Amino acid sequence: MNKPFDPKRLQRAQAIVAGYRLVLEPSDELGFIGTSIEVPTVFADGKNPETCVRATRQALAIAVATMLENGMRPPAGRGKRTMQVNVRLTVDEKLLLEEGATRLGFEGVSDYLRTVGLQRTSTS
Repeated sequence: MNKPFDPKRLQRAQAIVAGYRLVLEPSDELGFIGTSIEVPTVFADGKNPETCVRATRQALAIAVATMLENGMRPPAGRGKRTMQVNVRLTVDEKLLLEEGATRLGFEGVSDYLRTVGLQRTSTS
């Protein structure tokens, strides 16, 4: 069903996204491609950095508003991570996780496990 987001939900999403750290990469075809550290699977583009930042923040706000609408907890922005958890894996498990993380656009296994684990935990 296509319907606009509740304005309050969209404002909350925009406030959350305002704390996200953006990553811009130059692109020969698009100008710049943007994503965020917190939600690395959402992308946008723009002819120049300013346009790319606006488009990326808009795409992230829509993604976060969708998460909120579906009862999910979006990643928090700018929180300093001070806690560490160690996980032992088999060689095969590590390879599968690395391949999955790369395929889905994550920087590495840690970002992938954190994002998926927190999403699954907050929706159960």
